[in-house]
Amino acid sequence: MNSGRAPRRRSERRFRALPPVVVGVAALTLSACGGGGKSGGGGDTNFVTNTGGISSVAPADRKPANQLSGETLDGEQLDVADLKGKIVVMNVWGSWCPPCRAEAPHFAKVAKETESKGVAFVGINTRDPNKGPALAFEKDYGVPYPSLYDPAGKLIVNGFPKGSLNPQSIPSTIVLDQDGKIAARALLALDAEKLRKMIDPLIAEK
Repeated sequence: MNSGRAPRRRSERRFRALPPVVVGVAALTLSACGGGGKSGGGGDTNFVTNTGGISSVAPADRKPANQLSGETLDGEQLDVADLKGKIVVMNVWGSWCPPCRAEAPHFAKVAKETESKGVAFVGINTRDPNKGPALAFEKDYGVPYPSLYDPAGKLIVNGFPKGSLNPQSIPSTIVLDQDGKIAARALLALDAEKLRKMIDPLIAEK
């Protein structure tokens, strides 16, 4: 006897919502330079960089960063919280990213110039499926500071609170004040002059 209901097809499937981390990484990938969506990027220069420029936050409105810790490209353990008391410049980069290569010499230069002024640089290397190309990048550009190894982008997604200035493209640069709070962000490749414009006001606060 026919009940009037259409028979269910075996091919019908329910789609589950993606976990927040997966959604966040996917969003970052969409706004990342190079790669065309391929894991680890590629050699082309068809990149999209957020044009939002440089943003800053008044001291009273700053939010603390979440936990940012893990293994560096050199195999050491690093916790950004241990750098409290210093101004921390965090640069999100990948060896496959053309704008990252363009800004790397500027970051190496400014890192050396500002070390004596209480500024520490920390990279977050992402979307490099193995460390080899990233280590070669650091050697080629004389990068003097450590980088956390974050191939899946989990630190990028979870390390910065919602509603704060967080990374939304590759490269991105986040500057923490001496209290570990997010003070400035750039969503584009930086030269030395633009980088100093982010850092110098925080040095003056000390």
